[in-house]
Amino acid sequence: MASYQRLCITSCTIFFCLLSLSSSQKVTLSLYYEALCPFCAEFIVNRLPKIFETGLISSIDLQLVPWGNAAIRPDGTILCQHGEAECALNAIHACAINAYPDVMKHFGYIYCTEQLVLENKLEKWADCLEMVGLSRAAVDCYINGYGNQLEQRYAEETSELYPAHRFVPWVVVNNLPLQENYQNFVMYVCNAYGSNQVPEACRILNSSVETLSRSNSSVEKLSNSPQVCYSNH
Repeated sequence: MASYQRLCITSCTIFFCLLSLSSSQKVTLSLYYEALCPFCAEFIVNRLPKIFETGLISSIDLQLVPWGNAAIRPDGTILCQHGEAECALNAIHACAINAYPDVMKHFGYIYCTEQLVLENKLEKWADCLEMVGLSRAAVDCYINGYGNQLEQRYAEETSELYPAHRFVPWVVVNNLPLQENYQNFVMYVCNAYGSNQVPEACRILNSSVETLSRSNSSVEKLSNSPQVCYSNH
């Protein structure tokens, strides 16, 4: 968890330094995911933090949509790809986004829980609230059932995707679905600014991605055959 704390401190410092950027400059980056898909967890823990570490988050409207490949049964209950635990964590994530609208806060909590998913320590999910210094508002939201109402909204939003999502993580930049090329989201985000408005963070991020691609053979493998959780419907 120490890595998260360093991420938070660094990201917050850069974030407040770059608040002068106007909202009109922001590119919308949307992530449609489900809480227990290991490839969603890997993307959230190992890929997305780079936009915080470099300050690019100040130029991005990051939208997290915790629904993924879930479905609503005829009786109105929710069926999740990875079982009831995933339904619960999806709803808790929805509650966190609602209770802590500041992206720095709700992403911090979601990052923490997804790190636990990768470490097979999901039973410690409640500890993440204390780890990132948040109130119990998200838990109370889940307990009183409001999380399921929020999930219904995310279900509707996900169903309106065009083209329809085929797997998660499903990444969209300014309404452009990246599909199998989702791991190259930084390139699409930076290209969306136009030649005269590209943030300095884009140069830093693109450079680090190129270095990683050369040094890590698994990146090439993933780009050819992306690891995703496919939709069953």
